[in-house]
Amino acid sequence: MGEVYQARDTRLDRTVAIKVLASDIADDPDLRARFEREARAVAALDHPHICGIYDVGEANGTHFSVMPHLDGQTLAARLEKGPLPLGQALKIATEIADALDKAHRQGIVHRDLKPANIMLTRSGSKLLDFGLAKLKAPATAISMSGMTRLATSAPGTAHGVILGTVPYMAPEQVEGKESDARSDIWALGAVIYEMVTGARPFQGDTPASVIGSILKDEPRAISTVQPLTPPLMEHIVRRCLAKNPDERWQTAADLMRDLKWIGEGSANTLPTATAVRSRERMTWSIAGLAVLAAAALSAPTALYFRGTPAETLLTRFDILTPPTGDPVSFALSLDGRRLAFVATAESKSRLWVRLFDDVTPHVLAGTEGASFPFWAPDGKAIGFFADGKVKRIDLGAGTPQVLTDAPAGRGGTWSHDGVIVFAPNAFGPLMRVAATGGTAVAVTRVAPGDGSHRWPQMLPDGRHFLFFMAFGRSEARGVYVGTLDGGESTRVLPAETAAVYTPPSALLLVQQGVLVALRFDPTRGTVSGQPIPVVQGVGSDPGVARGAFSVSATGVLAHRASGAQRRQLVWVDRAGTQRGAVTSPDENALGNPELAPDGKRVAVQRAVQGDVDVWLIDIGRGVPTRFTFDAGADGDPLWSPDGSRVVFRASRKIVNDLFERPSSSVGAERLLLETAEPKVPLAWSHDGRFLLYASQNPNTGSDLWALSLDEDLRPSTNAGRAYPVVQTGFDEWGGQFSPNGRWVAYESNESGPFEVYVRTFPDPGGHTRVSTAGGTQPRWRPDRKELFYVAPDTRLMAVPISVGRDKSTLEVGTAVPLFATRLASGSGISAVIGMRPQYAVAADGRFLMNVTLDAGAASPITVVLNWDAGMLNR
Repeated sequence: MGEVYQARDTRLDRTVAIKVLASDIADDPDLRARFEREARAVAALDHPHICGIYDVGEANGTHFSVMPHLDGQTLAARLEKGPLPLGQALKIATEIADALDKAHRQGIVHRDLKPANIMLTRSGSKLLDFGLAKLKAPATAISMSGMTRLATSAPGTAHGVILGTVPYMAPEQVEGKESDARSDIWALGAVIYEMVTGARPFQGDTPASVIGSILKDEPRAISTVQPLTPPLMEHIVRRCLAKNPDERWQTAADLMRDLKWIGEGSANTLPTATAVRSRERMTWSIAGLAVLAAAALSAPTALYFRGTPAETLLTRFDILTPPTGDPVSFALSLDGRRLAFVATAESKSRLWVRLFDDVTPHVLAGTEGASFPFWAPDGKAIGFFADGKVKRIDLGAGTPQVLTDAPAGRGGTWSHDGVIVFAPNAFGPLMRVAATGGTAVAVTRVAPGDGSHRWPQMLPDGRHFLFFMAFGRSEARGVYVGTLDGGESTRVLPAETAAVYTPPSALLLVQQGVLVALRFDPTRGTVSGQPIPVVQGVGSDPGVARGAFSVSATGVLAHRASGAQRRQLVWVDRAGTQRGAVTSPDENALGNPELAPDGKRVAVQRAVQGDVDVWLIDIGRGVPTRFTFDAGADGDPLWSPDGSRVVFRASRKIVNDLFERPSSSVGAERLLLETAEPKVPLAWSHDGRFLLYASQNPNTGSDLWALSLDEDLRPSTNAGRAYPVVQTGFDEWGGQFSPNGRWVAYESNESGPFEVYVRTFPDPGGHTRVSTAGGTQPRWRPDRKELFYVAPDTRLMAVPISVGRDKSTLEVGTAVPLFATRLASGSGISAVIGMRPQYAVAADGRFLMNVTLDAGAASPITVVLNWDAGMLNR
C-alpha cells in the first residue's frame, strides 16, 4: 500500500527513507486512514528493534512518512540463500519477540509479520511496516476472489482483499475472525520455522491451498530437516503454531524469555551448518555437549532434592538414535552410566544400549519387538516386554530369557532382592515374579470402576513400590504406593501420567508438556509443596499414560521432546501410492481402524486427554464423532455386517468385556459377554452369527474364541454361547473371518516367530501356514481371492487364495510383496491381547492405513547431568 524512496534530509544532513501512499489508492479514505494509523502507531513506539518514524505529512496531495534509512537486507532476501545458522535465527527471533512485546503492551498488533518486514542490520534486526497495525479496528473476512498463484519470492499483501500475507497468517485471520497479539505470535512462529529450515511451514500452489494447509495441517517437524535443533526450539515453534490461540504463547514476553533461555545457554555451542552436516555423517555421535538452557530449568532456590553442591555444573548433550515407533521406551540404569532404548534399524525394532563413556550404541540380539525396558539394580541385566512375555537379557550373555507371560506389558521394576513387579497388560493389576522366572502372583487389586495399574517402580525399602492407575474413574486416577505382600494401596496424588521417584526426596512427572518435580517422602508416601518446573517441552504418550523421560539415582535425567507419534488415516493403492487422507495428523494414540460395510465411515479407538474411547469418522468429510464416553478404556471397535451396530471392548468392571451399541449413537450400550478373562473383539462373521474374539488364559495364553449370537447355532459339543476356536499352549492373535465365514486367518507363535495361518470354521479342522518368514495383521480381500499380511520388514504381502476341488480346503499361493508400509506400531496403540490390524481393505481394492508420520526421523534423547543443580542455582 506504499512505496519507499531513499532521500536526503537537507536540514539535518542525513539519509532517510520516505514512504508515500501509492497514487492509485490515495483517494481511498479507508486506505489513507490506515496509512495515517501506521504513522501514529510507529511514532508511539520507541524500541531498538522497531524501525522508528521521524515525521509524517502531506504535500501537494501526496501523503508520506519519513523514517530512518536502514543499511542492510530484508530477512526475505537473506532466506533466498537458505536457512540461517541456529544461533543467528535465535538472535533475530528474540529481538522480534521483544519488539512485538513492546507493541502489544501499547495495544498495537502488527498483523503482517513476515520476512519481508524484518530488516537485518549491523545493529540488529528491525521490525518494519506497521501498515496493517490494528488499533481496535474490526476484523474483516477474507475474500477468495482475485487470488492468484503465490510468488516464490517474498509475497506482498493483496490490497483490498486480505489484511496480511497468507503463508504467515494465523487460522483466525484467514477465517476473518478477530485477531489479537496471538496472531503475531503465530506469524513469528512461521518466521522462526522458515529461518531454521529454509522452508515455510504451510505451503501450496495457490492462496486457497495454503489457507487449507493452515487450517488443517501440521508442519513437518523441524528436527526432520535440521536434526540437531534443540528439542525446546521444536516445542516453541509448535506452540506458536497451535491452531487454537488459547494453546499458543499468550504474550510475546513469555515467548521471548524462552528464546533467551535457548540463546543464553547455547551462544557458544550451537552447531554451525558445516558442523551439522559433519555430525549428520556421524550417525552415532553425541550431538554435542550443548549446554542448552533450552531445558528451561527454573525453581526456588530453597528446594533441595539430592544434596548436589550449588557449584555443580549442569550439563546436557543429545544422543541421536535410529528412528523408533516407540519413543517412550527408554530407561537409564540406576547408576546413570547406561541408557537402554528401543529403535529400528534394518527394518527391525530392537533394544539398544549406550554406555556414556562409549560413542557407539550396541544392539542386543534377540530383542526384536522389545518395549519398555527396565534395568536390574546392578546394571548388568535388562528386563523388557516382547512377544507377549516378560523377558530379561544379561549383558554379554547373548540370549534373552523368558520369565512369564505379559500379553501387552506396561512397565516393570526390579528390586535388589531379585523380585520383578510388572504390569502384564493394558488393564488389570500388577504382578510379581522372580527375576529368574516362575509363576506370577498379583500384588495389587483392581476394584470395580478403577483403571489399569501400570508403571511400577521400587522404593528404597524394597517392599513398597510406586505405580500409576490409568484411565478408570477420574477421581481414582493418579500415583499410588503398593506393597509386595499385596496389601492395600495408597493414593499419593492425582495425575494424568506416571511419576518416577528419584532419591532422596523427589517425584518427577509430566504436566502439559513440562517435566515438574515434587518433594516426596518415600517412607510416608506423601508429597508436599508446589510442582517445580524442571524441563519444558517433554513429550508423553497419552495412549499409555507415560512421560518420555527417565531418571537415575545419581542425578542423571534423560528426556525426549516427542512422546506419541503423529498418526494419520490415509488411502493407499496397491502400488503403495498415497491417494488421499481421511484424518489430519493426530497425536492422540489413533489405532485399530475398522471400515463400515458401506465404506462411508471408519471406527477407531483414540486417546484424548488420557481417555481412550471409540470414535466414528465420516470418511467423506473427515469429521470425527465420539462414540463412547465412559471414563474407562474403550476400544477395538467392530461393525456389524449391516452397519447398524458397533461392538467394542470396555473395562466397566475389572477386565475388558464385550459391549455393543447402535452405530447411530442413539440408544444405550448393551453387554454382550462378561467373563473373568480379558477379551478383545477381532471380527464379525458376514452372516452376523458369530463374533470372533481373543481371550487371555493364565495356562494357555492368548486364544481365539467365538461368541455365537444365535443360540441355535452353537456347536452341540459346547454348553455355552462362547467356545474356543484355537486354544493351544501358544499365543493366537489377530483372527479374521473369511468373507464367506468358512475360514479364519490368524497369527500364532507356535513355530517361534509369529506366522499367519488359516483354519476351517466353525467345524474344527487342520490349519495351513500362509506366511513363510514371519507375518502378522492378516486381512482378507473382500472377494476372498487374496489374503494380506504384514511381513517383519513392514512390507504388505499378498497371498493368492483359492478353494480346493473338494470345496473344504484352501489352496494357498506364493506370497507377493506389494509395498513397504508405515503402519503405526509400538506402545501408543494400546495394544492389548489380540492386536488388531492397523489397516483395512476397501471393496475397491484400496487400503485404509493407520500410518505414522514421524517414523523416518532421528529421535534424539537429551541427557542432563546433575539435573537438580540448576534448581539449586536459581
